[in-house]
This record gives sequence, C-alpha cells and structure tokens, in this order.
Amino acid sequence: MPIDHVLTCARPVKIWTDEIADGARRQLENVASLPFIHHHVAVMPDVHWGMGATIGSVIPTLGAVIPAAVGVDLGCGMTACRLDLDAGDLPDGLGTMRQRIEAAVPHGRTDNGGRNDRGAWSELPADVASEYARIAIESALDEVLDRHPAVLKGHVNKERHLGTLGTGNHFIELCLDEADRVWVMLHSGSRGIGNRIGTYFIALAKKDMERWFIALPDTDLAYFPEGTEHFGDYVRAVAWAQRFAKVNRALILRHTLDAISATLDRKVVAEQEIIDCHHNYIAREQHFGANVIVTRKGAIRAREGDLGIIPGSMGASSFIVRGKGSREAFHSCSHGAGRRMGRREARRRYTARDLAEQTAGIECPKDDARVDEIPAAYKPIDRVMENQSDLVDAIHTLRQILNVKG
Repeated sequence: MPIDHVLTCARPVKIWTDEIADGARRQLENVASLPFIHHHVAVMPDVHWGMGATIGSVIPTLGAVIPAAVGVDLGCGMTACRLDLDAGDLPDGLGTMRQRIEAAVPHGRTDNGGRNDRGAWSELPADVASEYARIAIESALDEVLDRHPAVLKGHVNKERHLGTLGTGNHFIELCLDEADRVWVMLHSGSRGIGNRIGTYFIALAKKDMERWFIALPDTDLAYFPEGTEHFGDYVRAVAWAQRFAKVNRALILRHTLDAISATLDRKVVAEQEIIDCHHNYIAREQHFGANVIVTRKGAIRAREGDLGIIPGSMGASSFIVRGKGSREAFHSCSHGAGRRMGRREARRRYTARDLAEQTAGIECPKDDARVDEIPAAYKPIDRVMENQSDLVDAIHTLRQILNVKG
C-alpha cells in the first residue's frame, strides 16, 4: 500500500496507515513544526503515542538531534537466525527448553519485585569481552562519562546488564517458518546503561532549551543543535549504546543456543547469517539531496535488499522481510505490530485467563504479570504488513512455539 494520507504542517507528514490516534497525530504535528526537519516526516503503519515523538516515526533533521525522539531504550532491536533444526527435531513438550533458556538469560523480575538484570560480566566469552572493549574505545565513551559522571549514578554500570533481556515487551522466541524450519528470534536493547544515557541527555536538552529561552510545542522535543556544547557527547554516547545493544543481543543469542543444545543433547548452530536490526536509533544518511541525521523511533532501516525483522505479538505471526528502498519512507519500515492500547488499559480489560486463551498452543508464561503483553493489546500484524507492502517484501513468515517474556 502506498502512503495513505499526508498531514499538511510546516513540513509534510506522510503516513502509511489510516489508523492513528489523536494523541499521536498531535505529536507528529509538533515534530513537523520544528525548524530543522528535512523535507518531511515519515510515519510507519505501527504508529502510536510515545514520549516526545510517536513510536513508528522516521524523523530526518539538519543540524540538530532530539534525544526524546530517540528515546531511552537506545539501540533496542531484533536478532533472528534460522537453526540447523526442523520441527521434527524438537521434543513434544517445550517446557524444559523454556526453563533452560530462562535460566541462561536473566530476564523479567525477581520474586521480590526487583529487576532480574545482573549479567555474568566475569564469565563473558573472550571474543565478546574484546568487542565490548573495542566499542568503548572507539566511541570515546569514557571521555563522555568523565564530563557527565551523573550518567552512572547509583548502581548502574557499563557492564552489569550485558547478556540480560529486560522486562516489558523484550522477549526470546522459538519459531517455525513456512517449511517448519526452526528459528530463534529475540528483542532487547542497551538495557540500564542505555536508559541512563537517554534519560540524562533528555533532561540536559530541556535545561539547554530553558537556558536559551527556546519555546517548544512540547518540552519533550528539546534538542541539541550541532556544534553546541552537548551535541557531540550525546551522539557519541548513543553510538556506543547502539553497539552495546548489538553485543548484548549477540550474547543473549549465544546463551539461548547453548540452552537449546543442552536440552536436545546436541550442538545447535545458526544455518545462515544472523539478521540484526536496530529500531530505536540515529544514523547519518543521505536523503533528498542532504546529509541528515535520521532518527528511527520504532522503525527499522529497509534499504533495497536489507533484511529485517518485524515481530507480531505473543500470539501472532512475525516476518523476516527484505527492504524495497522506498525513498518517501527514508528507506524504512515498521518495527512490529505496534500497540493499540497502553499497558494499564490492557491490564484493566484482560486477565491471565484471556492471555492463556490467546496464546493457546504456545509454550510461554501466562500469568498476571504478562497480561499487559496480551496479543489483543497490539495492532493486527497482517494489517500492518498490508499497509507497508510498498516498503518491504515478506520472505519468511514465522509462528512462535515458545516465548520467554521479560
């Protein structure tokens, strides 16, 4: 489906869906009013309200970056790979496999309500530890933290969360494709340290707006102009967080494959190149005749030939896609189904029994703590995919058989 409609604002807003709530529409109008928006704003079919800017938006800027538009789960994204297994290689029951994955990857909350988020930094494989050290050096993160020590206040440190999944909509899934081949798919980001970087610089941008007497339609649209005091530090810190998130996903995948191997009593490996894509990040790219900073908040890059991952929900299909390189979408597509109701509303409307009914046949947690992730809280993924048929081609359809939810 091509662009559904266009909002006429200071800069056009091009939208790939007819389903958009008033709150999200106002956010898009606010973003489009900023003087440094380049050409137009692109809105993906999974669009919904987010802090400052809508989730599911692609925002090109000239000479400025908006920290809240990037968000606080910096570098959050997806990893997927097809394994050297098919459905016939799996046991009849997947409960033991789920338990082993849950034991191998810290996730969710502890029995006393705290976050189960302490990784095993001292046990990192040598290649992962080496890659982590390299990205810290190349991004000059330590220099940034020397100037902004408050980023690491409290109990947050740079290593603690490596190899941990998180909470909310972060997950690990075992899936079958259309030929009953087995895939692992997972969703996580830069964890506590990424959250601290995002939160800190959002607050700092707001202080800069106050100091410069800049009035905004929404204070969460506070920005750093390029060349000012904090722009470079923010961009470097975000670049580090994006790479940290990728290393984190690689470590989670390794631990997941180890758990599957232990369950099956055989070595399980990826059969093809691992697909990895961010969906909360910034990148320097060339669009409509200019070198711009592209903020993808709840969107993935979909240049011609790019492979990407678009998950549904705990009870819906997910897709491996190939990008078509749509110029109007800034070479982007949706990052998933997108929520159609908030977490509180989902808990108000549904129960653990509803969750069990909507995830029948899937080995997954079906308790009160996960009701806010019930499939009904998300937009229909088939409709989302139909709306972006001019942005990507689906090359594999995945149906989950096991889900570990954060």
